[in-house]
Amino acid sequence: MGKLFFDLTDGDLNISMGNNMMMDPKGDLLLKTSKNTAIDLNTGGVHIITSSNDDDD
Repeated sequence: MGKLFFDLTDGDLNISMGNNMMMDPKGDLLLKTSKNTAIDLNTGGVHIITSSNDDDD
């Protein structure tokens, strides 16, 4: 199971699919661009994300 990230922008709980990819509950893919930001590959929107642990660096 992947690591969980909470999306502060839209309130979704996203799951990681590798080091830099995540999927939201609607099936949209997000590209993690830094520790706390991701870009929605469907819309191009920027999302603010957070995780429970900081061991992903």
